[in-house]
Amino acid sequence: MAATRACCLTIAGSDSGGGAGVQADLKTFAALGVHGTSAITALTAQNTRAVTAVHPVPVRQLRAELDAVFDDFTISAVKTGMLGAAKTVRCVAREITRRQPRWLVVDPVMIATSGAHLLEPDAVRVLIDQLLPLTDVLTPNLPEAEALLDMRIGNARSAERAGEALLAMGAKAVLLKGGHGRAREVVDRWFDARGTLELRHPRLPGQYHGTGCTLSAALAAELAKGAPPRTAARRAIGFVQRAMREGFRTRPGGLVVLRVGPTR
Repeated sequence: MAATRACCLTIAGSDSGGGAGVQADLKTFAALGVHGTSAITALTAQNTRAVTAVHPVPVRQLRAELDAVFDDFTISAVKTGMLGAAKTVRCVAREITRRQPRWLVVDPVMIATSGAHLLEPDAVRVLIDQLLPLTDVLTPNLPEAEALLDMRIGNARSAERAGEALLAMGAKAVLLKGGHGRAREVVDRWFDARGTLELRHPRLPGQYHGTGCTLSAALAAELAKGAPPRTAARRAIGFVQRAMREGFRTRPGGLVVLRVGPTR
């Protein structure tokens, strides 16, 4: 008899460059030993330099994708990435409420590394009102947290306030990523009902493509395999650190694409 395997679902945009979005998520799922499924919210024309075009998937099609996946797979964990429009966020929130997966990881993708806006302004309020209360782990970077809270995060004290405010919005846990800071050491901060945990690691040189997508996918995969949330966060951060160290450039001076491979 064939062995069973935990299944994860990514609900996100497609990255034609292969370094972020659904493509990065599926590579991460495979590397961490879970079966990856997908529901694509948008087709993007994208590489490491820019997002040059976005074609949103109609809600009817997205709903059909979600039905096809949930009707045939036992989904242990869902992660969301680029959602784009308010109607897309509403659709995802409705389906998560209906399907009740064990874990939901929300990466509130708002702005690409290249600067392209990937979440419409009116969708932010829908995400806060309808999706965050369903969220087990929210994984914003510092600019995304600032946008969600309409506040400036400039030091450790404001980061603490931000994490607590995001928890108050309904997420059960928050992983506030510190990669956009400027210190030589990156401080990721975990917030949940037990308190705060700082996860520190050296800042690696260079600029990277797809780190946020890969981190949230790795976190979902570890949760699907049965890791407790804090352990899953530690493992996901370690996975991304390895992928960054082993990354490569597609052209001289370009962003580093993560090398996502099986864990050793």
